[in-house]
Amino acid sequence: MTGEAALRLVAVNLLGVVEHPALGDTPYRVDRDGRSYVPAGDGGIVMDLKLGDSVFGLDGDHAAPGACLVHPDPASRQALASYACIGNQARVRTGRAAGAQGAVVGKRGEEGRVIVAFGQDDLARLRPGDEVALRARGQGLCLPVLPLNVTIMNLDPDMLASLPVDLAGQGGPVDVGVRMSVPSRLAGNGIGRPAVAWDLDLQLPPPGPGGAGDLALGDLVAVTDLDARYNMGYRRGWVTVGVIGHGASPLPGHGPGLTPVLTGPATALRPVPDPAGHVGLTAAMLKLQ
Repeated sequence: MTGEAALRLVAVNLLGVVEHPALGDTPYRVDRDGRSYVPAGDGGIVMDLKLGDSVFGLDGDHAAPGACLVHPDPASRQALASYACIGNQARVRTGRAAGAQGAVVGKRGEEGRVIVAFGQDDLARLRPGDEVALRARGQGLCLPVLPLNVTIMNLDPDMLASLPVDLAGQGGPVDVGVRMSVPSRLAGNGIGRPAVAWDLDLQLPPPGPGGAGDLALGDLVAVTDLDARYNMGYRRGWVTVGVIGHGASPLPGHGPGLTPVLTGPATALRPVPDPAGHVGLTAAMLKLQ
């Protein structure tokens, strides 16, 4: 921001390639209890999983609702992951699904992945290696109504009117509706990583006695004592709010993935938990079929 006027955002055309799932020299991983499992759903194209579905509802590993985009050139892959924002529009350029429209719903770490949701019929026609054009817009967004110490990231500006973010007034506290608020001690994979290119796994137990309650893909969640302005890390009296972009994982230190969208001191950014009535990011907001 310069003086009283916000700088105008630029839009960047990007190219992503639909990822093929990859495994190492063994098909197995070891869960938090020492049992081996096959990590189905980690990357690539995941069918029959949509925004609003429970993150604990599938026997999968980091399953995301749609297709993960990458790029074969490491520097381009870093740019793809860093520039893309939730709500950015995507269009398939090649293959049987050419012309299909989708939207970014989150990010994944592991060298940079962008999660793009499509309609189920379009996903069925999509194949690994298909090219997807992405119109990236949102990083660097500054709003006069935001307190100066609240940072917004990873979010298309057009999404603000749809999400439960109450921009009360010039420089006043920002109230954000969330499914739940969790302490930063539950933060797992993603700590220390750049917030514009990675997500943060939350080590949450499944619903039930001793659990944290159910959680859905697209929900907003607050993490207390977490600063995500740059590399994500502990900061007392701070809070970060993000969108859940992928499901749970049996892997120790991993879990449902949160893409940060707002971060700031708790005096300026106030999460409002609503476990029963919360509505986060939805397919209708993104105009997905």
